[in-house]
Amino acid sequence: MDAMAAPAGSPAGGRGVEGVAALGYRLPAEWEPQAAVWMAWPHRWSTWVGDVAPVPTAFARLVRLVARYAPTRVLAGGPAGAVARSHLEDVAGVTLIDLPTDEPWIRDTGPVWLAPAAGRAAEPAAVCWKWNAWGGKYAPWDADARVGRWVAGAAGRPVFAGPLVLEGGAIETDGAGTLLANHRCIEDPRRNPGRARHELAAVLCHFLGGRKVVWIGGELAGDDTDGHVDQLARFVALGRVLAARQPDRLDPNHASLAENLRLLATATDAADTPLEVIPVDIPAGFAHAGTQLPASHLNYLVCNAAVIVPVFGGPTDEPALRTIAAAFPRHRIEPCPADVLVRGRGAVHCLTCHQPA
Repeated sequence: MDAMAAPAGSPAGGRGVEGVAALGYRLPAEWEPQAAVWMAWPHRWSTWVGDVAPVPTAFARLVRLVARYAPTRVLAGGPAGAVARSHLEDVAGVTLIDLPTDEPWIRDTGPVWLAPAAGRAAEPAAVCWKWNAWGGKYAPWDADARVGRWVAGAAGRPVFAGPLVLEGGAIETDGAGTLLANHRCIEDPRRNPGRARHELAAVLCHFLGGRKVVWIGGELAGDDTDGHVDQLARFVALGRVLAARQPDRLDPNHASLAENLRLLATATDAADTPLEVIPVDIPAGFAHAGTQLPASHLNYLVCNAAVIVPVFGGPTDEPALRTIAAAFPRHRIEPCPADVLVRGRGAVHCLTCHQPA
C-alpha cells in the first residue's frame, strides 16, 4: 500500500504538535485490545551468541504461547519457511507467511500502529520509519527494510512514512499522549545525524500523536540496540512506570539504571502528573559463552488477556513476576523461558509486533 502524505503542520517544538493527532490518530497503549501479533522466524545466525541449535524450539514455544491470546502471523520466507512449518504447521491460531526477512526482531522492523482517537472516525493506520539495522550494524538489511510496509499493507492499513530512522523498541507510550524514549538510540549520528533532541521530540509527537516525550538514557551490557526503552522502562497504567534496576553496584548495568530511576522519579507525563516509578530487578551478569547478554524482565508483551514475561532461570524471576502481576491485576501472567532467546540480544517484546484492534 502506498504511503500517505505526511500529516500537515511543521513538527516544531518538543511538546504539543499537530500531525496525526489532527487527523484523529493516537498511539495506543499496549494493554488495549489487539487484533493480531506479528512475528518473524529466526534464520540468520551470525548475529546470535553461542549454540543456536535450541533457538527454533524456543521460538516456536513463544509463538504457541502468543497464539493462545491473539491471532499470530509469522513471516517465514525461503528456507526458513520449511523449518517454521515443521514446528508450527498444525498450531491453532498461527498463520505462516512466505515473506523473506533478515532478522526476527519484528518489534523494530515492523510498523508502529496507530488507532483512532476516541470519538474520531479515522480508520487505524501505521507509521513505517526508516530502517538501517540499528545504526548500520548488520548488513544486508534490504528485506527487513520492506517488512513494515508489507505488514501494514497485508493488514489493509494506510501508511504514514516516518522521516526518522527509528525502531519500534525505542519508544513506549501510555496511550494518552506521553511517549517514553531513550535518547541514545534516537539522537544518534548513525541513525539521525544532525537532529537535535527537541527536533526529534517534535517529529515523534507529530507522527505518533504524542504531546510530550520523556527522555531516559543508558543501555544494558550486551544490548546492540544502543538502549531500547522496552528493556529499561514500561508504562503499565497512566502515570505509572516499571523501571529496570540492578542493585549490584559492581554490575555494569547498575549506574545507568540508577540514573534512569532518578530521571523518572522527577518526570511528569503529558498531563503534568508525576510518574509513579516501580523498580524491577533484572538478572546480574547474565551471560552465555562468555558474552554478557541484555536479560530484562521488562521485555514482556502485553497480549490481550495475558502478559508474557521473559524469565531466565534465576533469583529475579519470581519477584519480577509478582511485581508485573500486581501492575496487571486483570491479566494472566505467562512466564516465558528466555535464556535461549536472549542469545540474539532480545526477548519476548523484541520478537513480537502487536497490531491494535
